[in-house]
Amino acid sequence: METTNIDLSIVVPLFNEEESLPELITWIEKVCKKENYSFEVILIDDGSKDKSWAILEELKTSFPFIKGIKFRRNYGKSAALNTGFAATRGGVVITMDADLQDSPDEIPELYNMITKDDFDIVSGWKKERHDPLSKTIPTKLYNGVTRIFSGIKLHDMNCGLKAYKGDVVRSIEIFGEMHRYIPVIAKGAGFDKIGEKVVQHQERKYGVSKFGLNRFVNGFLDLFTITFITRFGKKPMHFFGLIGTLFFILGFGLTLWLGIDKLFINKGATLLADNTLFHIALFSMIVGTQLFLAGFIAELIGRNSPNRNNYAIEKEV
Repeated sequence: METTNIDLSIVVPLFNEEESLPELITWIEKVCKKENYSFEVILIDDGSKDKSWAILEELKTSFPFIKGIKFRRNYGKSAALNTGFAATRGGVVITMDADLQDSPDEIPELYNMITKDDFDIVSGWKKERHDPLSKTIPTKLYNGVTRIFSGIKLHDMNCGLKAYKGDVVRSIEIFGEMHRYIPVIAKGAGFDKIGEKVVQHQERKYGVSKFGLNRFVNGFLDLFTITFITRFGKKPMHFFGLIGTLFFILGFGLTLWLGIDKLFINKGATLLADNTLFHIALFSMIVGTQLFLAGFIAELIGRNSPNRNNYAIEKEV
């Protein structure tokens, strides 16, 4: 377990949120000082084109607990969170969006669920959303499919308001657009005490949403990716090899049966090359061989990966 020297780190990724930053920081300070936390707020400017960074620099003079990190261009929320997690020092880490739709008033209860109830992760659930149907309906579909594939019973997997033990965020790596599946990644690393809390979802006060409908298509593709990586990332042969072997056995058995039938049973039958089943059998053997080789090559690549022996260590004596 890593040593920490403050109670709470709050990580806030932002992109073009110049209007909301002063109100957000003031609100966070009010809540955290009331609870007497030692805390820091890490804001990651994901390549904003407005005055967000200038405002952040100005706020730093009045709010010394702020730490700002600015990307040269927009890399996405996963990159922002991964960078913010690496900079945290708190025993508890809370993430929230910068658009004021996540309420800082939720911080104390989230903090207590981590420190007192011993959850590894607590995910917010925006049970009542102030979003159009074009956003809420796909979200419900996405969350339902995610629960089935991941086995994690969360109603709102993609809620930006989450709390973590510090060890969790410093033991995982987020890349691509995998921020939607941090609970799945954490569970794969052994952090399986995952809870949920109904949180207030506020109407957007400034600006416009930064997310389009394409995120739902990408979300499902990312779900398949993270499910595969979590289950078979260190043993790809168990996936490709098994399916490839089944295909090959099916094709070989069918070919053998057709050969016996042609030579000994129905000698006057049509040529094997004219039999549709023969082509299906050949196709199955070819696909099976390719899948088996794919698994073998993946194993060779994995053995040369610098992360092949990365495992989450909980404690040392």
